[in-house]
Amino acid sequence: MGAPRKYPEELKERATRLAVEARRDPGSKTGAIKRIAEQLGIHPEALRTWVRQAEIDGGVRPGTTTDEAKRIAELER
Repeated sequence: MGAPRKYPEELKERATRLAVEARRDPGSKTGAIKRIAEQLGIHPEALRTWVRQAEIDGGVRPGTTTDEAKRIAELER
């Protein structure tokens, strides 16, 4: 297994925004993450993780938000 790649924050934000918008449209929902990942040259699982976290942060999906995770990490130090 290769070393994890660190993608620029701008790319993460752009890719996530494109994927979230594409998934809202029923006509382009199927395969949206894979298609966008290929277009931008990123791994589809990385994009899927970013989209999932964006949905959690936006209240669309249950889970621990980014802010909550940061707070928990601070408390555990």
